Amino acid sequence: MKATPVRTRADLRDFCELPLRLHPRDLYVPLPAPVIARHARTAKLYVVRDSRGRVVGRTSTHRDEAFVPCQLFGHTEFIDDDAVFATLVDVVTRDAGGRALFGPVALLPNQTGGVITSGFEDRGFVDSAWNPAYYPSLYERHGFTRRFQADTWVVEVAGSAAAYTFDDSRIAAERLVIRHGSRRGLRHQLPILREMLNASFARLGYYTEISAGQLAEQTDGLAFLLDEGLLLWLEKAGRPVAFVVAVPDISEFLMRTGGRLGPVEQLRLLATRSRYRRDAVLVVKGTVPGAQGQGYMTLLSREVHRHLEASGYRTLRSTFVERDNAASAASYRRAGGRPLHGYTFFERGAA
Repeated sequence: MKATPVRTRADLRDFCELPLRLHPRDLYVPLPAPVIARHARTAKLYVVRDSRGRVVGRTSTHRDEAFVPCQLFGHTEFIDDDAVFATLVDVVTRDAGGRALFGPVALLPNQTGGVITSGFEDRGFVDSAWNPAYYPSLYERHGFTRRFQADTWVVEVAGSAAAYTFDDSRIAAERLVIRHGSRRGLRHQLPILREMLNASFARLGYYTEISAGQLAEQTDGLAFLLDEGLLLWLEKAGRPVAFVVAVPDISEFLMRTGGRLGPVEQLRLLATRSRYRRDAVLVVKGTVPGAQGQGYMTLLSREVHRHLEASGYRTLRSTFVERDNAASAASYRRAGGRPLHGYTFFERGAA
């Protein structure tokens, strides 16, 4: 058994379809096919086939100067079989050239990737992972150790805004202004968000600075789905100091289409987007150094939850929060939130 590169359209189709065959359609949310095709321009994609030629495993390998000296791997899916997993590890190790292995990431930890370690009965959601329970044990049997352990979170929206109390007299006294994203102006607002994002997360071990090009690519298509009440930032005396980016959860649409998101699917999604305003996903939030600990995220959280309640959303899910990030976890707990999935990345030392 060996891993072979994805070279043809048929290979790429088999690569994309493997997790759809492996995982329950009501739990696993596929990465959109256009995103995988974009990643294929940077990463090497591989599939493992059984004796009948059927794909039983897949992975990708790439390197990034922002995350050295590791060999990164991602898009990693496999049947419950040690031989298949060992074959995937072999191809990643070969491409590593002696470097340590880190993943699964696509293409970086602050984009998408990871393995869930609990909460397998709860469905995944966009920008997060879902996998069966045998995944973490296979990694660990093959010498991988957990890095950046975390949890995703879920909050029931009804009544949640009341948990975030802020002294509104501070708004005028501190010259605070809440700004909202807009569909028409999103392209011009991205540089403001990128500056705060990089400043807020610079000290986190898994984070790599996002370039203007990377952010534009990651938010491609966001404008036509944007709920303007869920993208906010706070200015203090004209300087941006905190931000929240949440989006309507289109997971169920991606489940139905198997990750297809071509022109036809995009038109269908646009026409039915009101159906996908029952649940939301908090993608990222942060406060710049020097403004942390002053309650500014509480103010933005209150505004987001007020909008969620007024708009009829049921739940807010959050992408992973590291377990040593007590402040972020406390923000969800105060609104009655609970951990949804245990979450981790895996690393194996240099050969």
